[in-house]
This record gives sequence, structure tokens and C-alpha cells, in this order.
Amino acid sequence: MPISPLTFYIVDVFAEAKYAGNQLAVFTNVGMLASEEMQQIAKEMNYSETTFILSSEARSNGYDVRIFTPTKELPFAGHPTLGTAFILQQEIIKQPVDLLALNLKIGQIPVSIFYENGLADVLWMEQRSPVFGELFTAEAIAPMLNLDLTDIDQTFPIQAVSTGVPFIIVPLKTHHALKRIKVNKDRYFALIEHTQAKEILVFCPETYHAENQLSVRVFADSLGIPEDPATGSANGCLAGYLVQYSYFGTPSIDLRVEQGYEMGRPSLLLLKATKAATKLQVSVGGKVILVARGEFV
Repeated sequence: MPISPLTFYIVDVFAEAKYAGNQLAVFTNVGMLASEEMQQIAKEMNYSETTFILSSEARSNGYDVRIFTPTKELPFAGHPTLGTAFILQQEIIKQPVDLLALNLKIGQIPVSIFYENGLADVLWMEQRSPVFGELFTAEAIAPMLNLDLTDIDQTFPIQAVSTGVPFIIVPLKTHHALKRIKVNKDRYFALIEHTQAKEILVFCPETYHAENQLSVRVFADSLGIPEDPATGSANGCLAGYLVQYSYFGTPSIDLRVEQGYEMGRPSLLLLKATKAATKLQVSVGGKVILVARGEFV
């Protein structure tokens, strides 16, 4: 571990208020750290993800960033991308910029920043075009989630979708079904032993608040996260799925999505997606709130 203290920030991502959304630790100027040291710090911080900004200097018009869970490095993740972009703008660049980019393991991800009264308000990241993968049967998924077959909306497929990290997308009919999910871990780990997608997103068109269009839950036991309060990468996959299968009957969407309510961490994610002849474009947005600044010794 480094002898000199490292500066880090705690932010709430996809949060409308402090202590909502998904929390993230962001370390700055850590280019001197080895991968093993970053992994150990992420384990000690014990957030779902911790990010490391390697340098305050841009490279190839972007900033080098690495993302770690307590157990592994990720090529891409949504709330770490937005939370890290917020810290770059607020604490490193220290002046309004409309666009910046993060150089991640998956490649460069652009982030747009919109301001209100001179302060960063909503951040948007453009994700990679979704890739549609393996299909699953309701018979395989329902008992794993403690659901009945009739709870699953079989008008639409259960399918793995990836914009960098694959998720199994499961459409449900009702909020009642969404709220009573309890993952059967034996069935879950038996299923993902043979699949590329390891994490699960379930959604339904009924919501806690009338101004929102979807409720979502995300389960990521393979990453040591039984449930995630706000997941930008998963919701990017969902956005692509929704337009691919015309869930709302249109080739484009502009939605407000709830997540984390069952965990007491209410989150709001903004989704946009458009399906053109040769491309499916996906963006995920939300607010970021600075919670704390500290030093890691």
C-alpha cells in the first residue's frame, strides 16, 4: 500500500437526494498504484464498485479510469462512469465542460454534462450499441426468482443483452411480482455456470411513482452483490431491449426508471434509446451528489 495518503470522494449516483441512489468511492491521481493495490483498496472500501482516476491529465482526449468491485476489475459499469465523470469535472477540471470521456477497459465512453445555475445537474453517458445474446425460458427463470410462470410477460423474450457487461433481461407483468422476488441461490449459480451473462435485471411497467415509467431490480450475486440499488450498465441493456422489441410500440424511448426502492436506496435513472436502420443508440443519465471527501492511509 502507498505511504502517502490517497484522496478519495464518496458520491451518490442516480440520486435525487443524499443517501439515495448507488454510492461510489472515487480515488484521484493513483497512477503509481499496482493493480493488486487497487483491488485491495476496493475490497477495503467495500462499495459495489470503486474507481481510480490514474491521472489528472487527459490522454487521447479522455481520462484513464479503472473500475473494481471488492473481488474483481470490470471493463465497464454505469454508475461508476457517471460518478467518476462528476468528480473529474468538479474536482480536477474545476470548470464547466459539456463533454468529457473516460478511457475504460472496454474503450472510451463519452459523458455529457448539463448544468443548472452553474452546477452539474444531469450527466449522460452514451453506451455501446447493445449486443443481443442467449435466450432463456420462463420455466428456467421463474423458479430461480421464486415466481410463477404467469408472473413473467411472455409476450417478450427473456434474453441476455450487453453494452459491455451482459445482463439477463426478464420482463414481468406486475409490481407485485417484482416486489416478491427472492433469488434461489442454488438455482442461480447452477444457471450461470453455463452462461456468459451472470447478472439479472427484472422490470415491470407498474411503478411506485406515477411520473416514472418502469420499476427495475438488479441481482448480481456472482459479483458478491445480492441486489444493486442503481445499475447504469444494466439499464443501458434494458434500454436497448425495449426499443429492439418495441416494448412501448415505438422505435425510440425517453424514460424515467425506478430502482432500489426495495433496499431503501431509491434511485432514478433516465434512459434514452433510438433504433435506426443500422444502429441502436443507447444513453443512460442521472444525477450525482457529492457526499464526502477523505484520505485513505
